[in-house]
Amino acid sequence: MALDIRYAHHPEDVKSYDTQALRREFLVQNLYTPDALNLTYTHVDRLVFGGAFPVNKSITLAGGKDFGTDQFLGRRELGIICIDGKGQVKVGKDTYDFARGDGLYVGMGSENPVFSGQGAKFFLVSAPAHQTYPTVFIPQSKSNPRKLGSPETVNVRTIYQYVHPAVCKSCQLVMGMTELETGSVWNTMPCHTHERRAEVYHYFGMAKDTRVFHLQGKPDETRHLVVANEEAIISPSWSIHSGVGTGSYTFIWAMAGENQDFDDMDMVAPGDLR
Repeated sequence: MALDIRYAHHPEDVKSYDTQALRREFLVQNLYTPDALNLTYTHVDRLVFGGAFPVNKSITLAGGKDFGTDQFLGRRELGIICIDGKGQVKVGKDTYDFARGDGLYVGMGSENPVFSGQGAKFFLVSAPAHQTYPTVFIPQSKSNPRKLGSPETVNVRTIYQYVHPAVCKSCQLVMGMTELETGSVWNTMPCHTHERRAEVYHYFGMAKDTRVFHLQGKPDETRHLVVANEEAIISPSWSIHSGVGTGSYTFIWAMAGENQDFDDMDMVAPGDLR
């Protein structure tokens, strides 16, 4: 297992970052290495996220000194979504079969998950937990879809809620996947902030030359990061949440915080952005 540790940042400090510093601190690359588990531990809400890519052997998500518990889920909960291929995740005595778009919520106290499959790519996000809730397999057909946007604002999209009160119980983790319709490029516009929750974005399903311009920063001082296929972004709670692509893409979003109300956002009008 490879573990990258990222620290929190004050918005006044981030003002001084050049492009290289922004990418070093907030962009996460190389998520999927064959037969490996690549994780990032961000001190923003103490989220752990990354990719498992089993090809020739199984991969175990284990605990240890880095997480302070023998079992990875000793004091954590976990969300998983398969972004490509077919594979399996074993938790204790139960094995779950995944295809692209299938998800799983794993409750605190569960045994270390084991990932397998010939080329399946699993994106996972974990947050600290205080209570055990049942492990729930969530195929895409059982997620909670919400269609938003309009052709006029080129942001027609379906938000599939997986780890969400409408689907299953969790302590604080909320996780889902957003698919844009052909011809739409904005994943959220008008953009928003939510001071009580940071967010992780994972962009995938992109052509080789497609890029997403992910917007960061306070509404009156925006910045951007250029994101390629199968890369992720750490978006702090004080930052706007939005992005626009040069072509089609899909993304997974995940967050943890004081509530699980998806609509708890502070909207920012395009005319107020700087």
